[in-house]
Amino acid sequence: MTGERNFYTFRGYLMMPDRQQMTPSMEDYLEMIYRIHLQEGPARTTRLAARLNVQASSVTKTVQKLTKLGLLNYEKYGLIRLTDKGKRLGSFLLKRHILIENFLKLIGVQEQSALRDTEMIEHHLSASAFRQITLLYKFLKANPAVLKQFNRYKLEHR
Repeated sequence: MTGERNFYTFRGYLMMPDRQQMTPSMEDYLEMIYRIHLQEGPARTTRLAARLNVQASSVTKTVQKLTKLGLLNYEKYGLIRLTDKGKRLGSFLLKRHILIENFLKLIGVQEQSALRDTEMIEHHLSASAFRQITLLYKFLKANPAVLKQFNRYKLEHR
């Protein structure tokens, strides 16, 4: 068959060579460290564990991995500090999370589902898909009449 595209399983796409060394879980940790950094300054493993609802031992393991990637400065039992690289990536991860959650709410996803769906979506978007969602979100916010028309369309097609 001519023009056939290569398809992969979900895991296959995650294992593509251009994929970062970061797992979705590591992204969540870094995003939360960044959130804590903005609110309180350097984080501690106990605070991070409480915010992510995980065990402190899991925090230690993941923080060590993030430190090896050059995103954090961490000494055992000490404060967790973001490097400049960690701050840049943490900022992006938080912005990505907020944008996707706000977009889902804008198009009518219920508040409780929006957070769960954001977590499911955010780690697996390509940069291209993220840019397009960003543009669509900004377009809908700038054109309330279009959003109103979309909401009417949703009601008609339930």
